[in-house]
Order: sequence, then C-alpha cells, then structure tokens
Amino acid sequence: VQLQASGGGLVQAGGSLRLSCTASRSIFSFFVIAWYRQAPGKQRELVASIASGRNINYADSVKGRFIISIDNAKNAVNLQLDSLKPEDTAVYYCNTLPTQPSWGQGTQVTVSS
Repeated sequence: VQLQASGGGLVQAGGSLRLSCTASRSIFSFFVIAWYRQAPGKQRELVASIASGRNINYADSVKGRFIISIDNAKNAVNLQLDSLKPEDTAVYYCNTLPTQPSWGQGTQVTVSS
C-alpha cells in the first residue's frame, strides 16, 4: 500500500509549510507512519514518526520546529514545518517505519535564504 506525500513548495527561511501523507486504506491500519527527507547528494533520513498509539519521535535537527500529527477526518498524517531553514531543503516522503519497499513520489520542499 503506497503512502503519498503532498504539500511541498518554495518558501523563504523562517516560513512554514504543511505536508500531508495520505493512504489508500485507513491510516490507523499502519502501526507507525514516518516522514523522511532526502537532500541532494545526501542519504535519506528519518524526520519524524507517529505510532497508532500516538507515540511521537523527531530527529534532533527538527525538534521544536516540526510537528507530526494525525488528521482523522482526512485519513492523513500531517507534518507542520515551521521556522524553516535552507538546510531543510529536500524531497520529503512518507512511509511506514520500518519502511515498505515502495516509496511514493515525494514532495519537494525548497527553502530560500
């Protein structure tokens, strides 16, 4: 089952974006859903995760700036990106944790300085 990310865009440093991860079946059927990102020339990294039991974890680099949450009405897992920095520029993906083999297209986030 593929998870699809959307909501990226171009924003100035200090700005905000809201990403959304949707699935073809109930979000609650997944034990853990996570957001990942891959910057040019770098390995994909885990940004944030949320478990069905609502346990939440963040990478140190985004703590206090990003918020992951479940949107029950839209069957989505959102990632609110605040106080964005140029180093947050990357393609953002959502997947399970551990990951499924299939990755969606991802959504580009570009932060200008």
